[in-house]
Amino acid sequence: MTSTASLTPAQVAARLEEFTVIDVRGPGEYAGGHVPGALNIPLDKLPDALPALKSASARGSLLVVCASGVRSTRACEILAGADIEAVTLTGGTSAWESDGRGLDRPDGAPAAWPMERQVRFAAGSLVVAGLVAGVRFPAARWLSAGVGAGLVFSAVTDTCQMAAALAKLPHNRAPRSAGDLDATLEALQR
Repeated sequence: MTSTASLTPAQVAARLEEFTVIDVRGPGEYAGGHVPGALNIPLDKLPDALPALKSASARGSLLVVCASGVRSTRACEILAGADIEAVTLTGGTSAWESDGRGLDRPDGAPAAWPMERQVRFAAGSLVVAGLVAGVRFPAARWLSAGVGAGLVFSAVTDTCQMAAALAKLPHNRAPRSAGDLDATLEALQR
């Protein structure tokens, strides 16, 4: 695994105007609050955005942000593979907000739980459901075992299929027009 350069919230705040900030969370999480000036390019759309990001990086530094730093670190690795330099915000928007920094929130946007919290809730609920159902139907305990195995696989591979599935749920999708990502990419190339 390559090492990704990271900056603390204080370091970023002192130089925020120097960065093009890219938030790689899903649209729902982004709408719930993001670093001021951040543009939303979800991690799964990053490969489509590489030409625009290459253009933006030629004009200045890229800062990649997510909720905790995990997805932004992965995004920086993808960018590095495309010969695009970027840094990540240590601890993500959670650390930014904990450090007393404000987040931009569109008016009327619902606050979605951070994806890590949603995964913990879903995984924990499935484990408990498997154990409770296992009292009456012993084979239901395999649900708990399956979730546990999935969590181990997620940790080993540093991927999370549960997060990918949860990101597709309606509450994780901010209302956005089909052209929003296209408009973001176009703005990056100017």
